[in-house]
Amino acid sequence: MFGLNDERRCRTMEKISHACREWGFFQVINHGIESKLLTTALDISREFFSLPLEEKQKHANDPITYEGYGSRIGVQKGASPDWGDYYFHHFMPLSVRNESKWPSKPMSYRIHMKEYCNEVVGLCLKLLSVFSLNLGLHPDSLKEAFKGDKEIGMCIRINYYPACPEPDLTLGLSSHSDPGGLTLLLQENIPGLQVRKGNTWVSVKPIPNAFVVNLGDQMQILTNGIYKSVEHRAVVNQSRERISIAGFCNPCGERRVGPIEELINDLNPPLYKSMTFNEYRMFIRTSGTRGKSYLNSITTDKQSQTREV
Repeated sequence: MFGLNDERRCRTMEKISHACREWGFFQVINHGIESKLLTTALDISREFFSLPLEEKQKHANDPITYEGYGSRIGVQKGASPDWGDYYFHHFMPLSVRNESKWPSKPMSYRIHMKEYCNEVVGLCLKLLSVFSLNLGLHPDSLKEAFKGDKEIGMCIRINYYPACPEPDLTLGLSSHSDPGGLTLLLQENIPGLQVRKGNTWVSVKPIPNAFVVNLGDQMQILTNGIYKSVEHRAVVNQSRERISIAGFCNPCGERRVGPIEELINDLNPPLYKSMTFNEYRMFIRTSGTRGKSYLNSITTDKQSQTREV
């Protein structure tokens, strides 16, 4: 994207604009992040999940910050039948980063993951500039909408999907849209991610060293429905395990998020109520994944739900 000649840049921006408006996701290649770092991030993540259970449980999920190791496999009767483990931790803002809540094994995890996260944040900021320009806004508009005078948010969720003996009876991760702004997903060369287009689930073919870019609910709110958050899920494999790393780029938690003023007028009134990202995220955490039901519930006009793709 950056470094392309004018003609190629224009074509690339048009493709990104179409993907954001019609699909809510795309894959980005030639992004400038070294493939060695991507491989290392996947390798150290796999090493953690290969540890004995008692070692992983030393970093059990914190019920207050939600950071740490957790499992969705058979957690309790009546729970979602998702077939997968995960590790979640914060990276930005610095005020909430606590590396003691990151895996202590493998020993190199914290060094390499910090480098990986810095690169992902940089790529997210570049993409926000592209999105802003495609919307006819100042290149810093979405970045400022995310952070104001504070830091942008970034957190990491590593997903581990073991081989499943009966993959037709469960999912690795149930259908949902991401509550935040922008997600960069790094995955292995093993299919598993599916996105929803209308009433059809479309499998996403992995591209080596590419990032899958998912637009989240906050992006749909900020753009007043011009860009769409994507509903997606993960399916499991009968014979192969799979690792993916999701980097969530989010508005500052205290930042009040609503449609950007330049994108609303008499013909395009605001479709969504404004609220802080912390308020939105807390509802999702307490109610669980339910497709895009919560986003639809905060529309200012129920008729706008018919505009969903």
